[in-house]
This record gives sequence, C-alpha cells and structure tokens, in this order.
Amino acid sequence: MFGIGGPELLIICLVALVVIGPKKLPEMLRSLGKGVAEFKRVGNDVKSTLDDEVNKAEAESRKREVDEELARRKAEKAKDEAKDAKVEAETAKSEAETAKSQAETAQADLEKTKAESGKDEAKESA
Repeated sequence: MFGIGGPELLIICLVALVVIGPKKLPEMLRSLGKGVAEFKRVGNDVKSTLDDEVNKAEAESRKREVDEELARRKAEKAKDEAKDAKVEAETAKSEAETAKSQAETAQADLEKTKAESGKDEAKESA
C-alpha cells in the first residue's frame, strides 16, 4: 500500500492521534472513509461512462463496416447483372442477325424458284 510498511503506518496513526486528538479521530476517519468511497464511486461512474462510449463507438464502427460490405456486394451484384444483360443483348443481336440472314436467303431462294417456274412455263407455252 503506497510503499508504506507496518512501522511507518503505526507512526502515522500515532501522530494523527496526537495531532487530531482521540475524540475527533473517529469522526475524521469516518469523513475520510466517506470521501474515499465517494471518490471510488465517481471513478466507477467515469469508467462505466467511458466503457459505454467505447462500446457505442465499436458498434457504430461495426455497423459502418457491415453497411459498406452490403453496399459493395450490391454494387458487385448490379455489375454482374449488367454484364449478364449485355451478354444477353449481344446474343439476341447475333440471333436477330442470323434470322435476318436466313430470311434474306429464303427470300432469294423463293425469288429464284419463282424465276425458274416462270422460265419453265414460258418454255412449255412456246
């Protein structure tokens, strides 16, 4: 206790007894005890307040980290969906071009067939 041994504590008590007197010493010690108890209570209140504030700050930090992670995941998902939509649009465009090409080929074949039919009819009538 503060580097004070038994003999030093005994000397302090004897000096306090002589200076303060035997009648006032118990009252002074009670007051000192109440003061120390009040000091401890205030210290504990400050400690609990600081602990509460630290816990709040940690909770806010965790919440901010979670929100950032959720936002990152949403952005990643939106990016992936946009990429998928782009691939689907390119596929649809390619399919449309293929269908157009096939339709043009079919139209050309039809016209060719009609032209050949017209030639055959012309030969038969001649």
